[in-house]
Amino acid sequence: MPPRTRVFDELHRRTSATLEAFYAALPPYQRLPQSMVETDFARGTKLNVDLFFDYLRRGEEPTEEDTRELVELAMDRLRDGTPLPEVLERYRFGAAFIWERLRASASPAERELLFDASLVLLRYVTLVVSRIATAATQRVHDPRWELLERRRGIADALLTGRDPVEWANDPVIPVADAFLVAVFRLCGTRGAPASALRHRVEAIPGVFLRLDAGGWTALIPMQPGDDGSATLSALTARLPAPEPAEPPPYWVGVGAARSKDAIPAMYAEARVLAELGRCLTRREILCRRSDLQFEYTVAVSDAARPGLASVLAPLDAQPMLAETLEVFVDSGFNQLATARQLNVHRNTVTYRLSRVHELTGLDPHRPADAMTLSAARLARRLESAAFAP
Repeated sequence: MPPRTRVFDELHRRTSATLEAFYAALPPYQRLPQSMVETDFARGTKLNVDLFFDYLRRGEEPTEEDTRELVELAMDRLRDGTPLPEVLERYRFGAAFIWERLRASASPAERELLFDASLVLLRYVTLVVSRIATAATQRVHDPRWELLERRRGIADALLTGRDPVEWANDPVIPVADAFLVAVFRLCGTRGAPASALRHRVEAIPGVFLRLDAGGWTALIPMQPGDDGSATLSALTARLPAPEPAEPPPYWVGVGAARSKDAIPAMYAEARVLAELGRCLTRREILCRRSDLQFEYTVAVSDAARPGLASVLAPLDAQPMLAETLEVFVDSGFNQLATARQLNVHRNTVTYRLSRVHELTGLDPHRPADAMTLSAARLARRLESAAFAP
């Protein structure tokens, strides 16, 4: 094997090993849930690296068939609502990121080869970007593509309180008078299940969908006379049941908007409810205001929440006291139940709660103080889970 080829093989190996850090460094698409793109992104990045080094070794440009999967992955992102400039920008950012790390770890001889290969990299990135842009231009004239754009425009208008009429006409897209607002928040990075879930929701007749970095929002039309219960039941029937032994992979904040004007306010409420589900890792997938009144009140208190979270700071150095308080609150402020769960004597619980009183200034046995401690505990959980409605 020629020395030059051996160097390229070594650089290829090191680049592949760098990919894990590459995923962490790249910000997610702004308009898409990260769990929906991570699997495809990893696949696309590997394809790009393999194709580039093959081009480098053989000196032959990748054929259109070679780059077909890359182009299709990019088209998927465009279909999901990511603007073309954002899709193309990731190629420039990604190439620069990997190239700089290769240069930093290269020997003098490798750097000389990398300098020679920089022109090949420029040609490769230009080639791939050009093929993606060409495919995107061709898709613009596809009637199905235009229909997707119109439906996204209607969703944006309804969620922001604007009149969707300019998007609904020519061709006419029916827009209901009332909607169930359902905000989905995803957990983890399970890309394939997230896509399958979204496709189930997209299949609801008349639904409007808008994706964002945490999941998506579905506007599901309600029939006249429905207060939201019937539409919610139909939605629930479409949702896959979570595995009993695992935390839910998603949560849905829901609320009924009886008119188009009510949609923006209900959208804001449903975002909070969905985030509460995610941050608190609730066992129940559906998150309704009626089930989370106390949690909702703490969550929307933006100015007070950091101060509430700091109430429990004196317990940071006393994990045993913090655990006892947690169990005491979860058991409905029942000292005997707390002692049983912790497998300690009731007097031990009494002592520990008195220490909580001394350190925080709040007595867990007094209703007003107990409520403050409960709110502080909740605020801390929200802050630590990066609550972001």
